[in-house]
Amino acid sequence: MENVSDEDKLESIKAFQSTIRKSENALANMTQKGANTTLLKKRLKALYIGLAMLETAWNLRPHHYTEKDLAEARNVLTGLFPSLENIYGKSKAGSPQKTLLERRIKAFKLSLQAMDDLANK
Repeated sequence: MENVSDEDKLESIKAFQSTIRKSENALANMTQKGANTTLLKKRLKALYIGLAMLETAWNLRPHHYTEKDLAEARNVLTGLFPSLENIYGKSKAGSPQKTLLERRIKAFKLSLQAMDDLANK
């Protein structure tokens, strides 16, 4: 994986943790309301895997995910880019939302890169 600054590493891990927290809260609310949670559960699993890939690459933490899990996570995370980039394009320059989206997009890209690096070893 390319050289990533400690600041970018920390921001990327925090971006995943924040996204996971928000998704877990949304899942709890949707479950309480009896809504269909299939898609959110799939996204949440991909987020867990994405975070694990960063921690594996940067902190040498082992992971227990299969190649199938990684492939599914890769597809889900890749599928989130169009909506993230759309929202990013609409957000105001210098706004907290734009900063959050920049960090989230960067974190997702770094996670995909970590998956690729792991697959090529």
